[in-house]
Amino acid sequence: MAKIRPFCAWRYNETMVNSISDLTSPLFDVITQEQRSALYQNPYNSIHLSVPPQTGAPDKAHETITNWKKKGIIAQDAIPGIYVYYQHFSLPGSSKPYVRKGFISFIEALDWGKPESVIKRHENTIPHSVQDRVDVLRATELNVSPTHGLYFDNDFTLEAYMDESQKAPIYETEDYQGVKDVLSVIHDLDVVQKFIDRLKGEFIILADGHHRLESSIQYRKEKIAELGEDSDPLHGFNYHMMYLTNGASDDLRILPTHRIVKGLENFDRKRLLEKLSEDFIIKHIDNPYDIHEILLGKQWAFGLLFEDETIKIRLKPEAIERLKWNFPQLIKELDLTVLHYFVIEKALGIRGEDQRSSPHISFERNFATCLSQTMKGHAQFAIITNEISMETVKNVCSSGYTLPQKSTYFYPKVICGYLFGSIKDDEFKLPFDSGL
Repeated sequence: MAKIRPFCAWRYNETMVNSISDLTSPLFDVITQEQRSALYQNPYNSIHLSVPPQTGAPDKAHETITNWKKKGIIAQDAIPGIYVYYQHFSLPGSSKPYVRKGFISFIEALDWGKPESVIKRHENTIPHSVQDRVDVLRATELNVSPTHGLYFDNDFTLEAYMDESQKAPIYETEDYQGVKDVLSVIHDLDVVQKFIDRLKGEFIILADGHHRLESSIQYRKEKIAELGEDSDPLHGFNYHMMYLTNGASDDLRILPTHRIVKGLENFDRKRLLEKLSEDFIIKHIDNPYDIHEILLGKQWAFGLLFEDETIKIRLKPEAIERLKWNFPQLIKELDLTVLHYFVIEKALGIRGEDQRSSPHISFERNFATCLSQTMKGHAQFAIITNEISMETVKNVCSSGYTLPQKSTYFYPKVICGYLFGSIKDDEFKLPFDSGL
């Protein structure tokens, strides 16, 4: 069962609350170099903990958190609770308002793939990125930003308590995405217990933060090896800070992530289209801005943006039998499996095992950026994809397999800086632990 628990968050002190929007930052895996450079100018911005400068990063992060605690830049809440976090947003081309409702708590960080693990991932991780996170976690014993997990409750039994909590917000800001973020807290132990009880028996799908969660898992393994399997289960290293939202909600949005291809030697567009014609139906599109509507709802359909041309390709139904990767049928029939096999491996010649680290493939959520990159000649072409459904994510997680890399972009991203979660034992344990 999913074991969640309230905690006493570390937050910026009361004198800094009015400038909280200047202290938040994007997550480490989406922040741009330009954003980093700007945010580093503020000595108290959360970027100094989430993405410390590369030279001596773990030691630097340890020094920073020690100084912030000593100087009172951040202070630990005296009363434990569950932190309610709402994100108000809209999507391009639509005036419909969305509110993603969720809460931040600690959750037991059990190893992937173990029978007792209740957190299921849908993406693989890159080892060196995990190690970077482990090094910083070991040095700071602090969860700087929550990962994002999904539980499923069709009755929406927790939303009424969260709505009530949001009437008295701690913070309310607009972030770098144009999203309004609102944080509040539930201290009432009886209500907190309802959250704990509701999550019991639930499987959690990890929506975002695979590297950060795996770093917690790796760190937990280190500590258990040091202290032994029989160590106190309430040691802080057993837990990880997570933002939990209801996967049954329509306000959970998954946006497509497109592919940009650049730097291929001897690239020949005509030859590429000839290769693709073996497996795809090819159609020229007059207006590149129409490609989303043209692709919408069509299986195995993609848009190709070139400098002066837009093309729709759709896999011939019989071609799916020619997909040679050793996957179950569920995985073979995913749009992105088709893309990475037939377009990137078969037509471009970049083998599946090399695609994760290929310098020729980058990932971009913004369609306008894809179009700009190709029209300016900065990219050889871009591949426009459809969004993936929540039902597909659930089915893949249940199968025990993972999606192709960068299959999902859960929007909006959470922000860093509202609160931090300590796993140091003297800051983690609660006076009423025996009752949870």
